[in-house]
Amino acid sequence: MARLLSVNVGLPRDIVWKGRTVHTGVWKNPVTGRCHVGRLNLEGDGQGDLDGHGGEHRAVFVYQIESYRYWQEQLKRSDFVYGQFGENFTIEGLADDAVCIGDRFQIGTALFEVTQPRVTCFRVGIRMNEPRMASLLTSSGRPGFYFRVLGEGEVAAGDGIVMVGEAGERMTVAEINALLYLPNHARDGLERALRVEALSPGWRGSFEALLQSQKNPAATGNAGLAPPAAAHPASPGFQSLVVTSIDRESADVLSFAMQSADGHLLPMALPGQYVVVRLKPTAGGPTLFRSYSLSGPPATERYRISVKIEPNGAAGNYLREHLRVGDHLAVSSPRGSFVLQPGERPIVLLSAGIGATPALAMLHALAAARTTRQVMWLHTARDGQHHPFAGEVRRLMRALTNGQSHNCYTRPESIDKMGEDFNATGRFSRAVFDELGLPRDADVYLCGPTRFMADMKQALAALGVTPERIHIEIFNGGESMTPGVVDAMTQAPHPPSDAGNTGPLVSFARSGVSARWDVSRYGSILEMAEACDVRVRWACRTGVCHNCESGLVSGAVVYGPEPLDKPADGNLLVCCSRPTSDVVIDL
Repeated sequence: MARLLSVNVGLPRDIVWKGRTVHTGVWKNPVTGRCHVGRLNLEGDGQGDLDGHGGEHRAVFVYQIESYRYWQEQLKRSDFVYGQFGENFTIEGLADDAVCIGDRFQIGTALFEVTQPRVTCFRVGIRMNEPRMASLLTSSGRPGFYFRVLGEGEVAAGDGIVMVGEAGERMTVAEINALLYLPNHARDGLERALRVEALSPGWRGSFEALLQSQKNPAATGNAGLAPPAAAHPASPGFQSLVVTSIDRESADVLSFAMQSADGHLLPMALPGQYVVVRLKPTAGGPTLFRSYSLSGPPATERYRISVKIEPNGAAGNYLREHLRVGDHLAVSSPRGSFVLQPGERPIVLLSAGIGATPALAMLHALAAARTTRQVMWLHTARDGQHHPFAGEVRRLMRALTNGQSHNCYTRPESIDKMGEDFNATGRFSRAVFDELGLPRDADVYLCGPTRFMADMKQALAALGVTPERIHIEIFNGGESMTPGVVDAMTQAPHPPSDAGNTGPLVSFARSGVSARWDVSRYGSILEMAEACDVRVRWACRTGVCHNCESGLVSGAVVYGPEPLDKPADGNLLVCCSRPTSDVVIDL
């Protein structure tokens, strides 16, 4: 019979790691006597990061003494103690390649159900003093697993573990783990996994995404792991496009239309996507990379970008002062995941200032399709002189049978006419949304200055729009994810201190930062991004979870360690990659 060898608990605490403070509950210590098991926790236990650990389907983490012995041999270690792997239950028996998701067990007076394999992150590497541990646990097929608590009770070391129910669809923890994290996601395996009723919602969603991606023969990478920001990858590299027209849209916005010099068709952009433009303002000077949303209708004949000219903006002022019709620009393929979602729900295009550009591309697509969906165009500008695309939007709105437009001016001039040029003075708010009848079930596409987007997210939440319906485009980088890090960075992106003059040039396109790679200083592109305070997502730091998957705009990288599953073509995993040439990364 399987046995419970040790019950281990521990409350989250702060530890110092690489000069940072990490809040973690990975340190667990054995309990003496009996311990109460609640629905979400053992008595005296807690998780530091509830996004990655804990909750109903991850209430109790289980690891086997047989795996202890395996790692002692593999790592040449003899210092392990109960709770070494952050587990609540150290057990004998119930191997990952034998126990199935959905199996039920009685331990003491409590009842448990197996729900998913453990999702490993960087904190187990800290606890083990082995940075590769997240990758090793996953690739070995010995991740351990989580229990859901079906019946509260008490447990203690020495209790027997009695199977009281068997899953109908027999898939072991090791099989489920390999199906998600390792290559070759067999369709029949995915379909079987989705028939496992006890499988936790997060894993179920990953398998559904993998199954959906297999309908596209050209799809690559791991759709079950890649974050939304890594969707729609594009081929790396730049092509030379010739400028065909330059148009002034407002006092501080210029539009540049361009097409291929030889007339070949361009990759079709999804409405809302952007391109990266490579500029060389001065011979021998630094190369600039800027991301500009495509603002015109979807087309393969030409692209249009619209650029706000900031007083001290190096790229915008260079384009205004030096670029002429007939000149060439180096432009990437369209990128980005801020795109229209399919369906019949209402659509709200909510923008401020130059944030109108991706929303305008979406409006072009909706008008061209003669959509009957409810479409609301909501825009904030300073005044009429700084209101780009006003006439273009009016024309497009006339093509919609169920369209509504509302423009707010924060500081209208005397020549601006209420009811003609704009609808209200001030800014959008919860009260304005109520007055306009903004539908709570709408897909909202939000783009503009940082403060504007923060205020709008708050107002939309107060209105009852759910977070998954609010789609956000961030021009100067992405939303970071640094799990458990207490003192997360707040500085603006910047070149690293003491940057060298040799090595490949690494450019973070959306953050506007470039610096030379220093092999003696960085182990990965992630570490360089952190030194530059570039916003990035990560969790495992060893090529397992794909949270860091980002676009590779140009250049090439190598991996070390090798990721368990490759990212999509045109993407990279920044946590375990290093440049082999000059690279441009979509961060």
